[in-house]
Amino acid sequence: MEDVYIVMLVALFALAITDLVVGVSNDAVNFLNSAIGSKAVSMRTILIVASLGVAVGAIFSSGLMEVARKGIFVPDQFYFEEIMIIFMAVMITDVLLLDFFNSLGLPTSTTVSIVFELLGAAVSMALIKIYMDTGDYNQLTSYINTSKATEIILGILLAVIIAFIVGALIQYISRLIFSFQFERKIKYVGALFGGGSLTAILHFILMKGLKGVSFIPQYVLVYLNDNTLTIIGISFVIFTLLSQFVMSILKMDILRVVIVVGTFALALAFAGNDLVNFIGVPIAAWQSFEIWQSAYQATGVMPSDLLMTELSGSVPTPQLLLVLAGGVMVITIWFSGKARSVVDTGVNLARQGDGSERFEPNFLSRSIVRYSVVFGNAISVVLPLRLKKKIESKFEKSTTHVRSKRANAPAFDMVRASVNLVVASILISIGTSMKLPLSTTYVTFMVAMGTSLADRAWDRESAVYRVAGVLNVVGGWFVTALVAFSAAALFAAIIYFGGMIALALLIILAVVLVVRSTMIHSKKTKEEENRKRYNRTDIITINEITAESSENISSVIGGVNKMYTKTVDNLGYHDLGKLKKNSKAIKKLESEVDELKGNIFYFIKSLDEDSVEASKFYILILDYLQDMVQSIGFITRNSYNHVNNNHKNLKFNQVRDLKKVDEKMQVLFDDIKDTFDNHEFSNIEEILAEKQQLLDYVSELIQKQINRIRTSETSPKNTKLYFGLLLETKDLISSTMSLLQLFQEFNIEAKRTF
Repeated sequence: MEDVYIVMLVALFALAITDLVVGVSNDAVNFLNSAIGSKAVSMRTILIVASLGVAVGAIFSSGLMEVARKGIFVPDQFYFEEIMIIFMAVMITDVLLLDFFNSLGLPTSTTVSIVFELLGAAVSMALIKIYMDTGDYNQLTSYINTSKATEIILGILLAVIIAFIVGALIQYISRLIFSFQFERKIKYVGALFGGGSLTAILHFILMKGLKGVSFIPQYVLVYLNDNTLTIIGISFVIFTLLSQFVMSILKMDILRVVIVVGTFALALAFAGNDLVNFIGVPIAAWQSFEIWQSAYQATGVMPSDLLMTELSGSVPTPQLLLVLAGGVMVITIWFSGKARSVVDTGVNLARQGDGSERFEPNFLSRSIVRYSVVFGNAISVVLPLRLKKKIESKFEKSTTHVRSKRANAPAFDMVRASVNLVVASILISIGTSMKLPLSTTYVTFMVAMGTSLADRAWDRESAVYRVAGVLNVVGGWFVTALVAFSAAALFAAIIYFGGMIALALLIILAVVLVVRSTMIHSKKTKEEENRKRYNRTDIITINEITAESSENISSVIGGVNKMYTKTVDNLGYHDLGKLKKNSKAIKKLESEVDELKGNIFYFIKSLDEDSVEASKFYILILDYLQDMVQSIGFITRNSYNHVNNNHKNLKFNQVRDLKKVDEKMQVLFDDIKDTFDNHEFSNIEEILAEKQQLLDYVSELIQKQINRIRTSETSPKNTKLYFGLLLETKDLISSTMSLLQLFQEFNIEAKRTF
């Protein structure tokens, strides 16, 4: 019997390691996005500093471990056997849920997930016990620690509002002090800003965080508590003088220093508060096993007869486990590809200015922006003109701001990054000192959104997309709560009634799904790397325009070629499933060209003076590419709709003719792709010479279909589809040839000029 629970413990700790990996991948956005977004220091430095913070913070987290033991349910009401079922259900659910959100690249709350998983599994087990025993479901409240659970949930929800408001307020004040030309102001107020920021970090991270460290002597904590104001005052003076020394003597940027220290502090606060989300449950399970083992050796009590009353007391957390968990978190920070995806989402939503938007606007985001504009206009009318001008001057960006939208440009400046880090770390540390497992994701994300709003990053050009993004992410958090509760409750019931076989199947399912999602994410990451050129906005010279256009043409031609072949083949076989996939896949090609057109503004801004005339060429190239994509989109979607509506198959002769067109198109497109891949532009003349032959062949097929209608064709739907395919093919060829002709003329002119 003991062996069964040892196997369960091994499974729990294996799941804990997996949970640490997927959890840190999700929560890396919390302490990395400000430093990465501002590009204050190199990525290597950011990771080193964050790793040190996580390692130290892991030691600070022991005080919160009791949340997993007694924060949500009442352990006195559950037997050891039932407690282990609850813990297994929670860990399996947590791994699957967090990995799902990581694969989507969306930050979600590990705190919300663990709290609602514990609540769901405990409620499920309590309902089963009540059903088996008295049937009085009014007793449910005696199984759940309703007061603590309510306190935690309300704390999480209030943190969203508080973080957003505090972040916006502090950032607005900071911007009024520094303005966007902060380099001039920093020499006068930088020392005070640095002193205040570093003092706040020292107080809330170290002094408050020390309360959760078990090996700190009590007299040290008493001394710190009794002399808080004195320590804060002395620290402010020392750090202010130190900041001035760093600026004046060492010639270092104090904002850069604050960002580095803030990244360390936030990583420390994250580990101190969130480690319970990943290993709190396995540690509680291990401690439960030790309690039962001692009782079993003493009295022979069975797992189904031992109430876990001892879990309600104070059970110390072994420091070695905390250190090992910190080590796993550090390794994950360095090597997790999913962590980078989640960070990208946070940085993208908080960036200064517009650009490629990930989220589509919806009714709610449009309404919020519309009424916010009305409210802003009303406030503007009330304010005195002189005050408005003064405020506006603080938010004026440099003339190079728009021109700086290059691929490696910071998403926001170091003033905002500093505020993000300091405010978020302070709020999280306050929660940690109160032994409340605040959602670090909620806090850091909403602070970042508040500061970006105060910084006017959400202007009329981008606000509707940013608000939609925030609503998507926040909505995802509430979905997390619902799914976490339901899934954990379901898994607990399955394990209870299905026994070890059900448990083994669930663990295998979790492993398979995590491995599968990792492979899918790796594939998506490679595709994104291949697609990076579509986000380039730093083309400056004629040579760069030629190279970029060649890459774009080659990529679109290759995509169109593959799609045309797949559509003709699948239409011939009347394969609805594959045609549906083609119809969905065409959206990717369309979005790629749309992204290129979306960057035209910054592309023109970034050109040097000698290359401005080339902008018209670039715009026309994109126009022809869009025409090509629209043609293949028409061909693909009409083919899918024809088969989806269960219309008659095309006749054999029609399919055969389309395959011949496809073969000729493949030869043409392969030649074009090779020409642009190898930059052998002299071949364009030869390709253009063959265009009329292909156009004439398509015209012959149109005439053949007219003859069929007069003699043997009986299906008007087939005729409509077939004519549509041929006419769009003709347009596709014409657009391709017009593009080649334009490129050839530009290339000849560029060689003659330069």
